[in-house]
Amino acid sequence: MRGLTLGLVGFCSLFLSTALESSAQQAPDAFHWVDFHSDKDQSVVAWVTHSLAAEDWTAIREIGVEYDSALVVTSQRSNSRGGATGDMETVWSASLTTHQIFRLLQGSNLRMLAWAQLATSHPRELAVLYNDCTDCNPSTFFTVFYYDITQHGWSARWLHGNQAVAVRNATPPQGVQWTQVFSVLANPNGDEFAATWTHFDYGTLKPAEDYLYKYDVDPWTGLDRVQPVTDKQASALEPRLCSAQDAIANLSSGQDSELCRGLLHPAAAREIHKPCACAEPNGEKRPTR
Repeated sequence: MRGLTLGLVGFCSLFLSTALESSAQQAPDAFHWVDFHSDKDQSVVAWVTHSLAAEDWTAIREIGVEYDSALVVTSQRSNSRGGATGDMETVWSASLTTHQIFRLLQGSNLRMLAWAQLATSHPRELAVLYNDCTDCNPSTFFTVFYYDITQHGWSARWLHGNQAVAVRNATPPQGVQWTQVFSVLANPNGDEFAATWTHFDYGTLKPAEDYLYKYDVDPWTGLDRVQPVTDKQASALEPRLCSAQDAIANLSSGQDSELCRGLLHPAAAREIHKPCACAEPNGEKRPTR
């Protein structure tokens, strides 16, 4: 632990206030965000602080409580003169019956954006975006945090190390035009799911390749799933991803890409790429096709 003060904790908790206020009404009934200035929450703050005493962090940004476990966000500032944009953030699950803690992920620029209804048979889950580094060209990932009643603690979905659903990859292959489209969409029954479309354009070297994936939750087991989407299902999902008309607010990207514009407005795309009547070296016009 490094230099915690309640004033610093309170200041950091205000950093996410706008996003959290917009989604607070949709949070599960058993969930609440800790108010660092409220006397009734001081026991939780003290408990979490003690649980994290052996870890390396600068400030506690948020504590969310559901039943017997806290979802905790801490920040680590390597440069004492730097701003908050350079902070690395760690998300923890902290037991409120024991002092056991578990690190869920570490990243930067964590954005808590909405409470997603991934399965109508389960409580809503906290949807977030985050980057993988600071002071760099970052890759961006999407995940959700949820209370796992079988483990009496918090967990994150589709997670491999610190990487979850890839929304933006900062290092596409050289010589390839790489387009990524992402959105969290709703099914007619009310269940929501995340989907990605990655398009590789190799120019004249070989045909383009498309990879679509759906990220959702099994309504019976509550386990997260990753499913490839192909053929007719892909043809139906691509325009939904590009239009994002039924997307959760702030949980979509890539809709302004040339790939999506060409799919949704093919006539306009053809007009943009229509060959011009260019002049030949002898001054004559070359006919368009």
